[in-house]
Amino acid sequence: MNNFHDFLHAISAAALDTLVGFDRQAALDAGVDPSRAKAWAELHDVYFGTTNSPQKQRLAGEKARRHGFSLDQLALLERRLRPIKHARTRMKLRLALLDAKCTYKKLSELANKLIPKTPPEPPRKQVSFTRSRQGYRTMRVTADERDLADLEHALRADLDSTKPIAQQMLERFLELMRGDGTGVPKAVPRPLLLIPLPEWIKVLRDEGDDTVLGLSDGTTITGAEYLNRHHATVENGLEAALFHPEEGPVNLYRDQRFANQKQRDLARATLTMCPVPDCRQSADSCEIHHIRAWKHGGETNLNNLAPLCRYHNRVNDDDPERARRGRIENVSGTPVWHSPRGYRATNTHHPYGAMQTLFG
Repeated sequence: MNNFHDFLHAISAAALDTLVGFDRQAALDAGVDPSRAKAWAELHDVYFGTTNSPQKQRLAGEKARRHGFSLDQLALLERRLRPIKHARTRMKLRLALLDAKCTYKKLSELANKLIPKTPPEPPRKQVSFTRSRQGYRTMRVTADERDLADLEHALRADLDSTKPIAQQMLERFLELMRGDGTGVPKAVPRPLLLIPLPEWIKVLRDEGDDTVLGLSDGTTITGAEYLNRHHATVENGLEAALFHPEEGPVNLYRDQRFANQKQRDLARATLTMCPVPDCRQSADSCEIHHIRAWKHGGETNLNNLAPLCRYHNRVNDDDPERARRGRIENVSGTPVWHSPRGYRATNTHHPYGAMQTLFG
Protein backbone atom coordinates (compact mmCIF):
# COMPACT_ATOMS: atom_id res chain seq x y z
CA MET A 1 0.00 0.00 0.00
CA ASN A 2 1.86 3.05 -1.28
CA ASN A 3 -0.61 5.93 -1.03
CA PHE A 4 -4.03 7.03 0.14
CA HIS A 5 -5.76 5.80 -3.05
CA ASP A 6 -4.41 2.29 -2.42
CA PHE A 7 -5.80 2.52 1.11
CA LEU A 8 -9.24 3.56 -0.16
CA HIS A 9 -9.23 0.65 -2.61
CA ALA A 10 -8.41 -1.74 0.22
CA ILE A 11 -11.31 -0.57 2.37
CA SER A 12 -13.87 -0.30 -0.44
CA ALA A 13 -13.55 -2.31 -3.69
CA ALA A 14 -11.46 -5.04 -2.05
CA ALA A 15 -12.89 -4.60 1.43
CA LEU A 16 -14.92 -7.79 1.75
CA ASP A 17 -12.03 -10.08 0.81
CA THR A 18 -9.89 -8.58 3.56
CA LEU A 19 -12.12 -10.45 6.02
CA VAL A 20 -11.13 -13.89 4.70
CA GLY A 21 -9.47 -15.63 7.61
CA PHE A 22 -10.59 -12.90 10.03
CA ASP A 23 -9.25 -13.30 13.58
CA ARG A 24 -10.98 -11.11 16.14
CA GLN A 25 -8.32 -11.55 18.81
CA ALA A 26 -5.57 -10.66 16.34
CA ALA A 27 -7.50 -7.49 15.45
CA LEU A 28 -7.78 -6.54 19.12
CA ASP A 29 -4.09 -7.22 19.69
CA ALA A 30 -3.29 -4.93 16.75
CA GLY A 31 -5.14 -2.05 18.45
CA VAL A 32 -8.45 -2.17 16.53
CA ASP A 33 -11.40 -0.58 18.32
CA PRO A 34 -13.30 -3.47 20.03
CA SER A 35 -16.64 -2.29 18.61
CA ARG A 36 -15.16 -2.26 15.11
CA ALA A 37 -13.64 -5.72 15.62
CA LYS A 38 -17.06 -6.97 16.75
CA ALA A 39 -18.68 -5.53 13.60
CA TRP A 40 -16.04 -7.20 11.40
CA ALA A 41 -16.63 -10.51 13.14
CA GLU A 42 -20.35 -10.19 12.38
CA LEU A 43 -19.59 -9.45 8.72
CA HIS A 44 -17.31 -12.49 8.52
CA ASP A 45 -20.14 -14.69 9.82
CA VAL A 46 -22.61 -13.21 7.32
CA TYR A 47 -20.43 -13.51 4.21
CA PHE A 48 -18.10 -16.43 5.04
CA GLY A 49 -19.74 -18.36 7.88
CA THR A 50 -21.93 -21.44 7.68
CA THR A 51 -25.40 -20.81 6.26
CA ASN A 52 -28.53 -22.59 5.10
CA SER A 53 -28.51 -20.51 1.90
CA PRO A 54 -24.99 -20.72 0.41
CA GLN A 55 -26.21 -19.56 -3.01
CA LYS A 56 -27.71 -16.34 -1.61
CA GLN A 57 -24.64 -15.83 0.56
CA ARG A 58 -22.46 -16.08 -2.53
CA LEU A 59 -24.76 -13.66 -4.41
CA ALA A 60 -24.54 -11.14 -1.54
CA GLY A 61 -20.76 -11.33 -1.62
CA GLU A 62 -20.69 -10.77 -5.39
CA LYS A 63 -22.89 -7.68 -5.08
CA ALA A 64 -20.77 -6.27 -2.25
CA ARG A 65 -17.61 -6.68 -4.37
CA ARG A 66 -19.13 -5.42 -7.61
CA HIS A 67 -20.44 -2.21 -6.07
CA GLY A 68 -17.37 -1.64 -3.91
CA PHE A 69 -19.09 -1.54 -0.53
CA SER A 70 -16.77 -0.48 2.27
CA LEU A 71 -16.60 -2.39 5.55
CA ASP A 72 -18.29 0.54 7.27
CA GLN A 73 -21.18 0.41 4.81
CA LEU A 74 -21.56 -3.35 5.20
CA ALA A 75 -21.45 -2.97 9.00
CA LEU A 76 -24.16 -0.29 8.72
CA LEU A 77 -26.43 -2.69 6.85
CA GLU A 78 -25.99 -5.41 9.46
CA ARG A 79 -26.77 -3.01 12.30
CA ARG A 80 -29.99 -1.98 10.56
CA LEU A 81 -30.88 -5.59 9.75
CA ARG A 82 -30.23 -6.86 13.28
CA PRO A 83 -33.81 -6.29 14.58
CA ILE A 84 -35.21 -8.50 11.77
CA LYS A 85 -35.84 -11.88 13.39
CA HIS A 86 -36.18 -14.14 10.33
CA ALA A 87 -32.97 -15.00 8.45
CA ARG A 88 -34.74 -15.25 5.06
CA THR A 89 -36.23 -11.76 5.46
CA ARG A 90 -32.84 -10.37 6.48
CA MET A 91 -31.19 -11.88 3.41
CA LYS A 92 -33.91 -10.56 1.09
CA LEU A 93 -33.46 -7.02 2.44
CA ARG A 94 -29.66 -7.38 2.38
CA LEU A 95 -29.66 -8.31 -1.30
CA ALA A 96 -31.96 -5.38 -2.12
CA LEU A 97 -29.73 -2.90 -0.30
CA LEU A 98 -26.57 -4.33 -1.90
CA ASP A 99 -27.96 -3.30 -5.31
CA ALA A 100 -27.45 0.34 -4.35
CA LYS A 101 -24.21 2.10 -5.22
CA CYS A 102 -24.14 5.19 -3.06
CA THR A 103 -22.43 7.02 -0.25
CA TYR A 104 -22.64 5.99 3.38
CA LYS A 105 -25.25 8.68 4.10
CA LYS A 106 -27.47 7.73 1.14
CA LEU A 107 -27.20 4.06 2.06
CA SER A 108 -28.35 4.89 5.58
CA GLU A 109 -31.35 6.78 4.21
CA LEU A 110 -32.24 3.90 1.88
CA ALA A 111 -32.02 1.42 4.76
CA ASN A 112 -34.42 3.59 6.73
CA LYS A 113 -36.93 3.35 3.88
CA LEU A 114 -36.64 -0.38 3.16
CA ILE A 115 -36.25 -1.85 6.63
CA PRO A 116 -39.49 -1.79 8.63
CA LYS A 117 -39.31 0.11 11.88
CA THR A 118 -39.70 -1.91 15.05
CA PRO A 119 -41.68 -0.17 17.78
CA PRO A 120 -39.44 0.87 20.67
CA GLU A 121 -39.62 -1.15 23.85
CA PRO A 122 -41.51 0.64 26.61
CA PRO A 123 -39.24 1.80 29.43
CA ARG A 124 -39.00 -0.45 32.45
CA LYS A 125 -40.41 0.80 35.72
CA GLN A 126 -37.44 1.02 38.04
CA VAL A 127 -35.30 3.06 40.40
CA SER A 128 -31.54 3.19 39.84
CA PHE A 129 -28.62 4.94 41.49
CA THR A 130 -25.26 6.03 40.12
CA ARG A 131 -21.98 5.55 41.96
CA SER A 132 -20.75 8.29 44.28
CA ARG A 133 -18.86 11.21 42.73
CA GLN A 134 -17.35 13.83 45.03
CA GLY A 135 -19.80 12.88 47.74
CA TYR A 136 -22.94 12.92 45.57
CA ARG A 137 -25.12 10.33 43.86
CA THR A 138 -27.86 10.55 41.23
CA MET A 139 -31.15 8.68 41.47
CA ARG A 140 -33.21 7.90 38.36
CA VAL A 141 -36.88 6.95 38.64
CA THR A 142 -39.03 5.55 35.83
CA ALA A 143 -42.66 5.10 36.84
CA ASP A 144 -46.21 5.76 35.70
CA GLU A 145 -46.48 9.32 34.40
CA ARG A 146 -49.38 10.14 36.68
CA ASP A 147 -47.45 9.10 39.80
CA LEU A 148 -44.46 11.22 38.84
CA ALA A 149 -46.74 14.10 37.82
CA ASP A 150 -48.17 14.03 41.36
CA LEU A 151 -44.67 14.04 42.81
CA GLU A 152 -43.56 16.93 40.60
CA HIS A 153 -46.66 18.91 41.57
CA ALA A 154 -45.85 18.43 45.25
CA LEU A 155 -42.21 19.43 44.75
CA ARG A 156 -43.10 22.59 42.80
CA ALA A 157 -45.79 23.85 45.15
CA ASP A 158 -45.12 27.35 46.57
CA LEU A 159 -41.51 27.63 45.40
CA ASP A 160 -39.62 30.91 45.38
CA SER A 161 -39.41 31.95 41.71
CA THR A 162 -36.41 34.19 42.42
CA LYS A 163 -34.23 31.21 43.37
CA PRO A 164 -33.10 28.15 41.35
CA ILE A 165 -36.08 25.80 41.03
CA ALA A 166 -34.16 22.51 40.82
CA GLN A 167 -32.39 23.02 44.14
CA GLN A 168 -35.63 23.94 45.88
CA MET A 169 -37.28 20.80 44.46
CA LEU A 170 -34.45 18.70 45.89
CA GLU A 171 -34.92 20.30 49.33
CA ARG A 172 -38.67 19.63 49.14
CA PHE A 173 -38.02 16.03 48.05
CA LEU A 174 -35.72 15.41 51.02
CA GLU A 175 -38.36 16.88 53.33
CA LEU A 176 -40.96 14.48 51.91
CA MET A 177 -38.50 11.58 52.18
CA ARG A 178 -37.62 12.24 55.82
CA GLY A 179 -41.03 13.52 56.95
CA ASP A 180 -41.37 14.14 60.67
CA GLY A 181 -39.05 11.28 61.51
CA THR A 182 -41.40 8.56 60.26
CA GLY A 183 -40.08 8.59 56.70
CA VAL A 184 -37.08 6.82 55.22
CA PRO A 185 -34.70 5.86 58.06
CA LYS A 186 -31.06 6.86 57.77
CA ALA A 187 -28.61 4.11 56.98
CA VAL A 188 -26.33 3.70 59.99
CA PRO A 189 -22.73 2.89 59.03
CA ARG A 190 -21.30 -0.09 60.85
CA PRO A 191 -17.73 0.54 62.03
CA LEU A 192 -15.47 -2.49 62.08
CA LEU A 193 -11.93 -2.49 63.48
CA LEU A 194 -9.59 -4.18 60.97
CA ILE A 195 -6.59 -5.83 62.59
CA PRO A 196 -3.72 -7.19 60.45
CA LEU A 197 -2.02 -10.35 61.71
CA PRO A 198 1.78 -10.31 61.55
CA GLU A 199 3.25 -12.58 58.90
CA TRP A 200 4.96 -14.65 61.61
CA ILE A 201 1.55 -15.84 62.79
CA LYS A 202 0.26 -18.81 60.83
CA VAL A 203 -3.44 -19.64 60.62
CA LEU A 204 -3.60 -23.30 61.65
CA ARG A 205 -7.25 -24.30 61.80
CA ASP A 206 -10.76 -23.39 62.84
CA GLU A 207 -11.79 -24.73 66.22
CA GLY A 208 -15.47 -24.33 67.00
CA ASP A 209 -16.33 -20.65 66.64
CA ASP A 210 -12.71 -19.62 66.97
CA THR A 211 -9.49 -19.82 64.98
CA VAL A 212 -6.23 -21.30 66.24
CA LEU A 213 -3.10 -19.30 65.38
CA GLY A 214 0.39 -20.79 65.39
CA LEU A 215 3.20 -18.58 66.72
CA SER A 216 6.86 -18.61 65.79
CA ASP A 217 7.86 -19.66 69.32
CA GLY A 218 6.11 -22.98 68.87
CA THR A 219 3.00 -22.10 70.86
CA THR A 220 -0.58 -21.57 69.77
CA ILE A 221 -3.18 -18.96 70.62
CA THR A 222 -6.81 -18.49 69.66
CA GLY A 223 -7.95 -15.43 67.76
CA ALA A 224 -10.06 -14.27 70.72
CA GLU A 225 -7.06 -14.54 73.07
CA TYR A 226 -4.93 -12.59 70.61
CA LEU A 227 -7.49 -9.77 70.51
CA ASN A 228 -8.01 -9.68 74.27
CA ARG A 229 -4.30 -9.69 74.99
CA HIS A 230 -3.07 -7.26 72.35
CA HIS A 231 -5.97 -5.10 71.11
CA ALA A 232 -9.25 -5.10 73.00
CA THR A 233 -11.39 -6.66 75.66
CA VAL A 234 -14.78 -8.28 75.27
CA GLU A 235 -16.20 -5.98 77.96
CA ASN A 236 -15.78 -2.81 75.92
CA GLY A 237 -18.11 -4.11 73.20
CA LEU A 238 -15.52 -3.69 70.46
CA GLU A 239 -16.22 -5.50 67.20
CA ALA A 240 -13.00 -6.49 65.47
CA ALA A 241 -11.91 -8.62 62.54
CA LEU A 242 -8.58 -10.35 61.93
CA PHE A 243 -7.00 -10.48 58.46
CA HIS A 244 -3.95 -12.45 57.40
CA PRO A 245 -1.79 -10.96 54.57
CA GLU A 246 -1.94 -14.17 52.52
CA GLU A 247 -5.07 -16.03 53.66
CA GLY A 248 -7.40 -13.07 54.04
CA PRO A 249 -10.23 -12.94 56.62
CA VAL A 250 -9.54 -15.11 59.65
CA ASN A 251 -12.46 -14.66 62.01
CA LEU A 252 -14.87 -12.14 63.47
CA TYR A 253 -15.33 -11.72 67.21
CA ARG A 254 -18.33 -10.25 69.01
CA ASP A 255 -20.51 -11.06 71.99
CA GLN A 256 -22.99 -13.11 69.98
CA ARG A 257 -21.58 -15.41 67.35
CA PHE A 258 -23.68 -16.73 64.43
CA ALA A 259 -21.53 -18.55 61.89
CA ASN A 260 -23.52 -17.65 58.79
CA GLN A 261 -23.77 -13.98 59.66
CA LYS A 262 -20.13 -13.95 60.74
CA GLN A 263 -19.04 -15.24 57.35
CA ARG A 264 -21.17 -12.63 55.59
CA ASP A 265 -19.73 -9.85 57.71
CA LEU A 266 -16.15 -10.90 57.02
CA ALA A 267 -16.76 -11.34 53.28
CA ARG A 268 -18.19 -7.81 53.13
CA ALA A 269 -15.34 -6.42 55.21
CA THR A 270 -12.81 -7.99 52.84
CA LEU A 271 -14.33 -6.08 49.91
CA THR A 272 -16.54 -3.01 50.27
CA MET A 273 -17.80 -3.32 46.67
CA CYS A 274 -18.75 -6.01 44.18
CA PRO A 275 -15.31 -7.07 42.82
CA VAL A 276 -16.27 -6.84 39.12
CA PRO A 277 -14.54 -3.79 37.57
CA ASP A 278 -16.69 -0.64 37.38
CA CYS A 279 -19.60 -2.17 39.31
CA ARG A 280 -21.05 0.42 41.72
CA GLN A 281 -22.91 -1.94 44.07
CA SER A 282 -21.67 -1.81 47.65
CA ALA A 283 -20.98 -4.94 49.67
CA ASP A 284 -24.04 -4.22 51.84
CA SER A 285 -26.18 -4.54 48.69
CA CYS A 286 -24.44 -7.71 47.49
CA GLU A 287 -25.24 -11.39 47.77
CA ILE A 288 -22.65 -13.82 49.13
CA HIS A 289 -21.19 -15.83 46.26
CA HIS A 290 -19.40 -19.20 46.36
CA ILE A 291 -16.17 -18.69 44.38
CA ARG A 292 -16.04 -22.40 43.68
CA ALA A 293 -19.65 -23.25 42.98
CA TRP A 294 -21.52 -25.38 45.48
CA LYS A 295 -22.47 -27.78 42.67
CA HIS A 296 -18.76 -28.27 41.93
CA GLY A 297 -17.90 -29.10 45.54
CA GLY A 298 -17.30 -25.57 46.78
CA GLU A 299 -17.64 -25.25 50.56
CA THR A 300 -19.11 -22.44 52.64
CA ASN A 301 -15.71 -21.38 53.99
CA LEU A 302 -14.33 -17.84 54.21
CA ASN A 303 -11.74 -18.46 51.51
CA ASN A 304 -14.54 -19.48 49.13
CA LEU A 305 -16.92 -16.57 49.71
CA ALA A 306 -17.16 -13.18 48.01
CA PRO A 307 -19.77 -10.40 47.90
CA LEU A 308 -21.25 -10.12 44.39
CA CYS A 309 -24.13 -7.92 43.28
CA ARG A 310 -27.29 -9.70 42.17
CA TYR A 311 -26.49 -9.26 38.45
CA HIS A 312 -22.85 -10.39 38.53
CA ASN A 313 -23.68 -13.28 40.86
CA ARG A 314 -25.97 -14.63 38.14
CA VAL A 315 -23.70 -14.09 35.12
CA ASN A 316 -20.54 -15.34 36.85
CA ASP A 317 -18.96 -18.30 35.04
CA ASP A 318 -19.22 -21.06 37.63
CA ASP A 319 -17.40 -23.46 35.28
CA PRO A 320 -13.85 -22.12 34.65
CA GLU A 321 -13.56 -24.31 31.55
CA ARG A 322 -16.45 -22.47 29.86
CA ALA A 323 -15.62 -18.86 30.68
CA ARG A 324 -17.73 -16.39 28.71
CA ARG A 325 -18.55 -13.57 31.12
CA GLY A 326 -15.67 -13.78 33.58
CA ARG A 327 -15.49 -15.28 37.06
CA ILE A 328 -14.28 -14.55 40.58
CA GLU A 329 -11.07 -16.08 41.98
CA ASN A 330 -9.44 -15.88 45.39
CA VAL A 331 -5.98 -14.33 45.06
CA SER A 332 -3.99 -14.17 48.31
CA GLY A 333 -7.15 -13.86 50.38
CA THR A 334 -8.90 -11.33 48.15
CA PRO A 335 -11.70 -12.06 45.62
CA VAL A 336 -10.57 -10.82 42.19
CA TRP A 337 -12.42 -10.80 38.85
CA HIS A 338 -10.83 -13.04 36.16
CA SER A 339 -11.79 -12.07 32.60
CA PRO A 340 -12.68 -14.60 29.85
CA ARG A 341 -9.46 -13.51 28.06
CA GLY A 342 -7.34 -14.58 31.02
CA TYR A 343 -6.36 -11.36 32.80
CA ARG A 344 -7.23 -10.27 36.32
CA ALA A 345 -8.75 -6.90 37.17
CA THR A 346 -9.98 -5.23 40.33
CA ASN A 347 -12.79 -2.80 41.02
CA THR A 348 -10.96 0.41 41.89
CA HIS A 349 -14.12 2.24 42.93
CA HIS A 350 -14.08 2.77 46.72
CA PRO A 351 -10.91 0.67 47.29
CA TYR A 352 -11.26 0.38 51.06
CA GLY A 353 -11.62 -3.36 51.54
CA ALA A 354 -9.76 -4.86 54.48
CA MET A 355 -7.00 -6.61 52.50
CA GLN A 356 -6.22 -3.48 50.44
CA THR A 357 -6.41 -1.21 53.47
CA LEU A 358 -4.23 -3.39 55.68
CA PHE A 359 -1.73 -4.86 53.25
CA GLY A 360 -1.96 -2.78 50.06
